[in-house]
Amino acid sequence: MFAGIFIILKMQSKQKYPPEELLFRIKVWCDLQERSQQEVRDKLYSWGLHREECEGTIATLIEENYLNEERFARAYVGGKFRIKQWGRNKILQGLKLKKVSSYCIKLGLQEINEEDYLQTLQQLLEKKWKMVSGGNMLEKQQKVGSYLLQRGFESELVWRELQEFSESKTKR
Repeated sequence: MFAGIFIILKMQSKQKYPPEELLFRIKVWCDLQERSQQEVRDKLYSWGLHREECEGTIATLIEENYLNEERFARAYVGGKFRIKQWGRNKILQGLKLKKVSSYCIKLGLQEINEEDYLQTLQQLLEKKWKMVSGGNMLEKQQKVGSYLLQRGFESELVWRELQEFSESKTKR
């Protein structure tokens, strides 16, 4: 069964298909995982569709609930936070790259529980602190702080947590 799906999705670029087959193929592709409208638009363009055809297909997918930007934003935020342990800034940037509306981004970011967010930040901080070797306290703070900022956590939050963590380490 899965081999059939992948054969369906492996369309040769710019090859024309009847509209019914094309719609079936894009529905299968959307069924595999949540997609943003821009991802679907890019896929349809790669298949050789023109703007009008592409927008009509997207409208059909929305009507039939294969595409839902709010649902995509919530799934994206939840997955990137829980699985990849990204911070809000990196998640926000990823959603903007996928051209998700500000409204849907706001709804998606509500998926992050504040307690879980702080706990994840603290766990990453402790784990990275143990991995960073040598150097003085300031160098270690810089390296760990840079790592957490790259993960997308807010700078004021990172430095506050680092300061508290460092103080607890020096008191021991």
